Amino acid sequence: MIHVRFFASVRERVGMAEMQLPCPLGGFSVEEVLTMVEGQAGTELRDVHLLASLNQQHVPFTTPVHDEDEVAFFPPVTGG
Repeated sequence: MIHVRFFASVRERVGMAEMQLPCPLGGFSVEEVLTMVEGQAGTELRDVHLLASLNQQHVPFTTPVHDEDEVAFFPPVTGG
């Protein structure tokens, strides 16, 4: 299973803080995880500027994801 977490406005759009997704043999990319999240949550996230992390490290959406990984989606952080 892949553990997926959502933060800030992404969590509000998805309607939950986290979800578990099955991982196909060979894994897939962060982009494919996002596609599965959109399908399960019934909401479009691609129209929002998103950042992603894999196992608490910022990564591009092309990064491979494997069983037992943690993927997180969150908006860019700004300071004031």
